[in-house]
Order: sequence, then C-alpha cells, then structure tokens
Amino acid sequence: MSKIPGKEDRYYQELKAFIHGNEAECWKKVFNFPKYVDRIHLAKFMARYELFRKILNVHGSIVECGVWNARGTMSFAQWCSIFEPYNHTRKVIGFDTFPVDKSKKTKKKHKLGESGLTQDSFEEISKAIELFDSNRPIGHIPKVELVKGDAVKTIPIYIKDNRHLIVSMLYLDFGAVEPTRVALDNFLTRVPKGGIIAFDNIGSWKLTDNVPSLAKKLGIPSLKLQKFDFEPAISYAVVE
Repeated sequence: MSKIPGKEDRYYQELKAFIHGNEAECWKKVFNFPKYVDRIHLAKFMARYELFRKILNVHGSIVECGVWNARGTMSFAQWCSIFEPYNHTRKVIGFDTFPVDKSKKTKKKHKLGESGLTQDSFEEISKAIELFDSNRPIGHIPKVELVKGDAVKTIPIYIKDNRHLIVSMLYLDFGAVEPTRVALDNFLTRVPKGGIIAFDNIGSWKLTDNVPSLAKKLGIPSLKLQKFDFEPAISYAVVE
C-alpha cells in the first residue's frame, strides 16, 4: 500500500510539469482540458453532469452546499445555459464561507488538484460569474447566486427571504455535521418528487445521525443511496 501514494505523487508532479511545460496559451489549455485533467476530477465532472440530466425536467433551483472553488457551481450553471438557455426560473445557489487560502503565506506546497487559492475565492468566483453572464442568453437575469458566510446562519435567513424557493437538486458537500443538518432541515421539504439529494464523499463524513433522519423526513423506511460505477464518491437519492 505504501507504493500507491508515491506513485500518485509522481503522477501529479509529472502532470504538473507537463501542463506548465506546454507553451500553449492558458485559454487554449482550458479549451482542451481533457488533455490535462486527471481521471478523478473528470469522473466527478461526469457524475455532476449525470445528476444535472436527471433533474432537467424537474422544476426548481440547484442548491450547492459547499462551493469551494466553484467547479460544481459553474458546471451546473454552464449546463443550464446549454440545455435550457431561456429558463430564467432555475438558479444555481451556492453556500460557503469562501475563505482565503493562506498557503502562499505559509509557503506550503500543494499537489495538483488541491486548492492552491491565494486570493479571496468569493471575488474570483464572482468574476467568473460575470464573464459567464456576458456569454449566455438573457444574461441580464442572474443565474448564479453566492451566499457568503456561516451556512448555519445564512441558510435560515435565505429561506426567510426566499419563501418561494423550490429545490430540484440539493448537493451537499459541506463535509461537516452541523451545516449539513441545517441544510437538510431547511431545504429538504422544498425538494419535489423527482428531485435529487446528492452527497459528495458522504462516507468520509461523521453523519451517522443524519442519514436515518434524512430517510425519515423523506417518508421512506431507509434512504436509497445510489452511486455511479465510474465515480463512487458521489451518491444520490431521488425523492419519490
């Protein structure tokens, strides 16, 4: 088993060198991302796409709890603009603290695939959203909404201010018990039949008490968690 981490480290070092060594302009690398991305992150991208396809005909917004670097948030937003460009009722709403990564100050080196953010992620993601809006139909109507702060506090406030909210997909990636509980308490009753509750890496969370609670709230004897053959870390349940 000790050989596996070493092999993985070598792979990411070689991949990093390959990406930096390619003299193509950054935007060309982005447009050709399958050449540079690793299979793990590509699988997560594919899994999120499959989840999105499942709720395409379900009314309601996509709520992501735990935005991090917004790869999920912006993926969902891009698919909205591609598959339903004139659906102005579906929003992608992301909750996070959006912290500043201080790795640069501590001179801690990150492997490729880790955050490595050295600026306020909220500002950086907001700029990405601005560019996204400038390149889609009805871009004057906001598609992505970021809610910054402690989700334990911001989620109840958001619900109070948006009583009309319907959630077609609740994507849970906080990785912590209390904000996840608050998310379930506030959003679960807003997911209609056919909607999805998705979990990212639920097996690594200390959520033993939350899973039975979720099943009870759904009105079923046990929660039927499904997964993808190609991406076991992401699981989901369809509300029936």
